[in-house]
Order: sequence, then structure tokens, then C-alpha cells
Amino acid sequence: MPRKRVARAAWPRPAKVAFIGSHGIRKTSALLAFAAEAQRAGRSVELGREVVRDNPLGINEGATGEAQLWVLVSQIRQELELARKADILATDRGVMDNFAYYLRSCGGEDRYAVEPLVRRWSETYDLVVRLLPDVALQADGVRSTSDAFRDEVEAILDRVLPALLPAGRPVTLRASEVTSRFDWFAILERLASEIGATVSPPDLWR
Repeated sequence: MPRKRVARAAWPRPAKVAFIGSHGIRKTSALLAFAAEAQRAGRSVELGREVVRDNPLGINEGATGEAQLWVLVSQIRQELELARKADILATDRGVMDNFAYYLRSCGGEDRYAVEPLVRRWSETYDLVVRLLPDVALQADGVRSTSDAFRDEVEAILDRVLPALLPAGRPVTLRASEVTSRFDWFAILERLASEIGATVSPPDLWR
């Protein structure tokens, strides 16, 4: 018997999900796969790209505190500009992981006293998906291939994330799980539930 098709439910408000972690852990691949699944389920998606690649002040191990401050401010600016353009804003990074890079560049000191802003802005994400680095770094001509650098960032993120996000907010995945077989619809359902919405599989809505 054919499955009964249902009308697409109204989305109560724009939702925001961030894919976070250190570099070279398939965040962009996860972001694009999630966005494709959300669009198949009838939801519009706006993508927030990784702003660090446009940083005029330098990136990777040699980035200064000023360079990482630029990234943090640019991340927030981008999210403000895109937040209401679609049902879902999905971002490649959030303030949480950019804060970890910032602290590293400042030698562990919050040199520009940005933590209150980062803490408050972290509350604006309806869902955070953290990718863990269990895959080898691949050279892309931009990001560092130093395992030590990536490990430093991950250690800082481990330390600060519990203070920035409420318990249960981050969904943790291993980078190796980001394959064509991963169930991104389950992540979409989790995001919908965070804003009091429901979402139907792509073959059911009309």
C-alpha cells in the first residue's frame, strides 16, 4: 500500500546549527550533506562558510590574537546577516571553536575579554554538531597539516565547550562517520525538535 503523503508543516522560526571542531575533520562535507538532506525534506537552507579562509591577518599556527579576533567578529557578523534568509542557517564553524583558536593564539589568555560575548552568542545555536578528529590531515594548500596544532585546539575546545553550551546541546560525531551512509535526517529531526517543530522524510511531504 502506498505511504500516505503529508503536507509540509510550517517552520515556527529560523533555526541555526553549527558544525564545529578543529581543521581537517570533514566539517564542510558534513555541512553540505546535512543541507542536502534538509532541502530534500522541504526546508530551505542558508550556508555560513568558514570565514577564516578570508582572514587578511594570517591563519594557522602563526595567527595572532588580533587575527583570531577578526575571525570571531566576522563569524558573528556573517551569522547576523544570514540568520533570517532561510528556514535553517547551517554554519561551517561557530564561535565556540573559533574561540579555542583565539585562546591558543593569545597563549591561553582572553586578551580582548571576548568570553562574555562568546558565551552569550553560543546560546543562539539551536544545535551544535561537533566532529572529532579521527582522520588524517590532508593538505589543501590553506590549512595546517600539523597534528600537534590540531591537538592543541581540540584540547582547548574540550576545556571550554562545557562552559559555553548546556549539557546535551552538542551532538558528537567522529569525522570518520561523515560518509554517504550517515543518517543526516536524524540530525535534522533533532534540530526540528529543538525549535518545537517536526519534519517528515523526503518521500512523505508534498
